[in-house]
Amino acid sequence: MGLWSFVKDAGKKVFGGGDDAEVSGAALQDELKELGLDAEGLDIKVVGDKVTVTGKAASQEMREKVILAVGNVEGVAQVEDDVTGGEGEPTFHTVEKGDTLWAISAKTLGNGAHYEKIFEANKPMLTHPDKIYPGQVLRIPAV
Repeated sequence: MGLWSFVKDAGKKVFGGGDDAEVSGAALQDELKELGLDAEGLDIKVVGDKVTVTGKAASQEMREKVILAVGNVEGVAQVEDDVTGGEGEPTFHTVEKGDTLWAISAKTLGNGAHYEKIFEANKPMLTHPDKIYPGQVLRIPAV
C-alpha cells in the first residue's frame, strides 16, 4: 500500500464539468481503457483531489502504470493504492523544468543511454521521448 503525490495542476484533462466522484471515477476508468491498460479487478474511487485504487492488478508493472495513468491527470494530487498482484514499491520520478529522459536516466539509473528503458516503461502514457512535461511522474524500471 502506498500514497503517491502528483502535481494537481499538471497532467491530462479527462474530467468533465462537475465534482461528482462517480463521474470522475468513470472518467479515470475510461482513461485506462483508452490507454489499453488492464484495469480488470481494480476499483477506482475519487474524493476531492485524491484517487484510491483497490483490488488485484495483473502484475507489478500494471499496478505501477495504473497509478501513473490516474495520477498524471489534471486535478489529481494524490493516489493511494491498496492493490495486490505486485511486489515491492515502485520507483517514480517527478519531471522538473529542463529535464530530459536522458538526464533522468543518468540521474536515476546511472547512465543516460538507458533513457529508452524509461520511455518503454512509461508506454502507452508516453508517445515520444521528447514529450514530457514538468510535474509529470514517470516510472523508473529496474535495470
